[in-house]
Amino acid sequence: MASNRSQGGIQQLLAAEQEAQHIVNAARSAKMARLKQAKEEAEKEIAEYRAHVELEFQKKVAASSGDSGANVKRLEHETDAKIHHLKTEASRISQDVVEMLLKHVTTVRN
Repeated sequence: MASNRSQGGIQQLLAAEQEAQHIVNAARSAKMARLKQAKEEAEKEIAEYRAHVELEFQKKVAASSGDSGANVKRLEHETDAKIHHLKTEASRISQDVVEMLLKHVTTVRN
C-alpha cells in the first residue's frame, strides 16, 4: 500500500509539474503577445507624432516663405526707388559732367 501511495504521490507531483509548465508557457505566450502589442502601439504613436511634427514644420516653412515673398517685394520696391533716384541725379548733373569733360579735354597743358 505504501508503494501505491508513493506511486500516487509521484503521479500527482508529475501532473502538478505539467500543469505548472502549462501555466508558465501560457504566461510566457501572453507576455510575448503583450510586448508585440505594446510595440505596435508605440510605432503607431511614433508615426502619429512624426506626422504632427512634419505638419507643424510645413506650416512654419509656408509661413516663412510668405515672409520671404514680402521681403522680395519690399526689396524690389526699394531697388526701384534707388534706380529712379540715381536716374534723376544722373539727368540732373549730366550737363555739368559733360561741360567738365569738354573743359578738361580741350584744355592744353604744357
